[in-house]
Amino acid sequence: MTRVLFLPDFGTTVGGGHVMRCLTLANELVRNGASCGFVLLPEAQSIFATFASRAVEVVSKDWPAPIAVIDGYDYGVDHERALSAQGRKVCALDDLMRKHDCDLIVDASPGRTLLAYPGRAKVLGGLDYVMVRPEFLETPRAPEDGRILVSLGLTDLGGITRRVLKLMEDMPCWTAADVVLGDGAESLSYVQELAARDPRVTLHVNSRDMAGLIARASFAVGAGGGSLWERCVMGLPGVTVVLADNQIHQAHFTADQRAGFSADAREQCFATDFVQAFDILANNAVIRRAMSTRAAALVDGQGAARVAAEILSLA
Repeated sequence: MTRVLFLPDFGTTVGGGHVMRCLTLANELVRNGASCGFVLLPEAQSIFATFASRAVEVVSKDWPAPIAVIDGYDYGVDHERALSAQGRKVCALDDLMRKHDCDLIVDASPGRTLLAYPGRAKVLGGLDYVMVRPEFLETPRAPEDGRILVSLGLTDLGGITRRVLKLMEDMPCWTAADVVLGDGAESLSYVQELAARDPRVTLHVNSRDMAGLIARASFAVGAGGGSLWERCVMGLPGVTVVLADNQIHQAHFTADQRAGFSADAREQCFATDFVQAFDILANNAVIRRAMSTRAAALVDGQGAARVAAEILSLA
């Protein structure tokens, strides 16, 4: 049995996307007979306990494994070389075209090619390598008019969920909102209070049923990380809220493909851009249906199987 060691980053500034992406890949590797161990920062214990399968375990960095997968901006060339010096093959998951010295690079950002990563590594680039969990491929959509999914990352960077809900509160064009947060989110207490006084709002903490929530939504207000592709696979249009530099490229790409709108939370025009996009989606079913079709055509959701096969070939 091939062992694969995962080292994902996690924190208040990078969010939980790295851990979730690694868990998706690890679960696919386990289905292919591998054994997967995670080296976790203390802050990531909760998200791991919620979403990891029983077949994936927490281990030390010295866990003997011939392959190591790193995912995070705190892991650089020196870490890759140190892992290689231990006799491991190294795979880096990236989305910012950083410098690497490893055996395999996976960057599922739109349009990424070998030219984005000069060096010795084999590069898997582009939307064919978007990794989503099987339930996003298996759950049929049954959208409810006026039902909005608000999912801006479990870690809720900068309290963005509260900011967005305050913009939505006075808009009359929605009847229900499913709001997804992690148990340590900055906006958690605000949303708990809002849900208590506004029957339209339902709070979901560490939800394991994201596919079901996507299926019922007419459109989404979502972050621009990996969850954007989960929504695309299921054909859910929405407003992609950019929270960090690594989200700009894919948010702009989906907007350019007319598969949704984008609004950068760091820009002064954010409130205006957001309200305008939200209003269009809420009031125009024709646009929603067209965007849904284009979003679903962008990715096939089979990336985890493709990446897992390449990783196992390293052994």
